[in-house]
Amino acid sequence: MNKVPFKGVIAYPVTPFDSNENIDIPLFKKQVERLVTGGSHGIAPLGSTGVMPYLNDAEKEALTETCIQQVAGRVPTLVGVSNLTTEKTVYHAQFAEKAGATAVMIIPMSYWKLTDDEIVKHYDAVASKISIPIMAYNNPATGGVDMSPVLLKRLLEIPNVTMIKESSGDIQRMHYLRKELGEEVAFFNGSNPLALSAFSAGARGWCTASPNLIPELNIALYDAVQENDLEKAQRVFYKQFDLLKFIVAKGLPRSIKAGLDLLGVGGGGFKSPLQPLNEAEVAELDSILSAIESEVYQY
Repeated sequence: MNKVPFKGVIAYPVTPFDSNENIDIPLFKKQVERLVTGGSHGIAPLGSTGVMPYLNDAEKEALTETCIQQVAGRVPTLVGVSNLTTEKTVYHAQFAEKAGATAVMIIPMSYWKLTDDEIVKHYDAVASKISIPIMAYNNPATGGVDMSPVLLKRLLEIPNVTMIKESSGDIQRMHYLRKELGEEVAFFNGSNPLALSAFSAGARGWCTASPNLIPELNIALYDAVQENDLEKAQRVFYKQFDLLKFIVAKGLPRSIKAGLDLLGVGGGGFKSPLQPLNEAEVAELDSILSAIESEVYQY
């Protein structure tokens, strides 16, 4: 097992629906293909961008298999398998492994606030049932649980919990992880506006939906960091900063789908109760993308 099979820009595809709120598989394949050929270093279906909590088991399985088949081993795949119960999380993790996923990502979803011991037991139970690596995902805004750096350190003691995705928006968390766990700790940034700061803090990669819209800029930022060219990294980051702020503020599924529509790719529809951006928001996004397009090849 490659314990840390990811680095660089890990792209999140959206889940497109047709007018009957069924998954549009052909459009999903097209979107995944764009992410691979656009240079993304990994593909991660079934995250919050892919509206995973809104999907039933059959839909999750169809997206998992379709994504892995479309990627066809060209880059590693990271499949979201989170669920409220440990039993269901184990089920989806085992399905993803059997389908050929490189690794799985788990966020501790909760209606009642989970204790640290409950979370550790949850991850340990899933890890004992699969042999591929697990990325522990901390995103209190969507999962309802904020995993402290101390808890994340405990999770990394579980043999195949080998990666952390930190999306709390607190850059100090990343500095703590680097300081306490050493330079080899594999943590990934999930907070778009912190992309540059996170790389500076030692993030191994950036999990983001933005390659659906601006893959060149995302990858250029990572490359500049690898080249230790801070001036270039800042330049590239500031060119995309307005878009990164917008997609987070307006909601990733809504904003990415609207952007794909503007680019002529097609973002697909939504599953209720989610609704698309309004006209003013689409116009604002169009303006941001147009400004980026006019400069995108000047870095």
